[in-house]
Amino acid sequence: MREVTTPPGAGFEWPAGLDEDSGLSPGAARRETAGQFAAVVEDIASGALEFPLPGSGSTPQRLAALWSVAQRDICLARLVEGHVDATAILAELGSPAPGPGERWGVWAAEPPGEGVTATRTGDGWRLNGLKQYCSGAHSCTHALVTAAADDGRRLFAISTQGPGCSPVTGTWQAIGMAGSDTPDVRISDLPAVPVGDVEAYVRRPGFQHGGIGVAACWYGGALAVAETLRSAAHRRPDPHTDAHLGAVDTRLHAAGSLLYQAAAEIDRDPLDRNGTARVRSLRLRAFVEEACSATLEHVGRATGAGPLCHDLRHARNVADLTVYLRQHHAERNLAELGGLVARPGEDAR
Repeated sequence: MREVTTPPGAGFEWPAGLDEDSGLSPGAARRETAGQFAAVVEDIASGALEFPLPGSGSTPQRLAALWSVAQRDICLARLVEGHVDATAILAELGSPAPGPGERWGVWAAEPPGEGVTATRTGDGWRLNGLKQYCSGAHSCTHALVTAAADDGRRLFAISTQGPGCSPVTGTWQAIGMAGSDTPDVRISDLPAVPVGDVEAYVRRPGFQHGGIGVAACWYGGALAVAETLRSAAHRRPDPHTDAHLGAVDTRLHAAGSLLYQAAAEIDRDPLDRNGTARVRSLRLRAFVEEACSATLEHVGRATGAGPLCHDLRHARNVADLTVYLRQHHAERNLAELGGLVARPGEDAR
């Protein structure tokens, strides 16, 4: 047998027109979403789009606006949700609202790892460290960042536009949610302004309300995925396809109803005087996550590989929603909920 000495793939040339920015490439998705994000923030600033503050009496409108964006583009919804969540946090903790042309994110993930520390100096606060999962790292002009200080965990406002805040190349390899642009960010001697007191970020009632806003985005993403199944059932009547659509419709109708109910409850008790916000958030997020996961399963089983292989928008929606749902902490959140139900009155926040 003749020995093969030519490396596999040597001499192969990609067809003309096929490059790294085609289809689902992270770079192309990031640039597309960033442009849309800037346009949406401009519309918010001009009043063309409204996202009322949670607990303002119009929380149903806020959630509906979030899931409407997610139906259009799930990655875009992730960035828009961060901006409007930052706006709500600033308002709740008594800080100035975002200014004209500013695009904000909330970088508060704290998985195991280096993390970010805050040091008080004669010139104010300085941040150092590595913050993971920073959505909109290249397109946000400002961010709210959690950091560990000597007196506890604090929230800080930063500008992302200087050398002290640098996205780390290669740390966001996702195909799903590629457009959300969520790499690690290296923070070096970065000036920061404290927002609220120690632990104020997680102890405020709006922390739970914001979690329901994320669930509204999941729900909108599931509506987008389900549209492929609805269209298939409309074009080609079939009892099995109809059965899958019925199962999806049941779950999503219930999820939408629960979102509206949660919004009404938030408006009735925005400051969480009844102490029910955490349980409500855990229940709602768990149910919506299950409904979205079931939607992905039913749509896939009903439609097969065709839409995943030939419909770029559907393929992106499925990939994006699959990754986005993992923001839910699954059994950890269910265990917390079970503990609160079994032992009411404990403060899980």
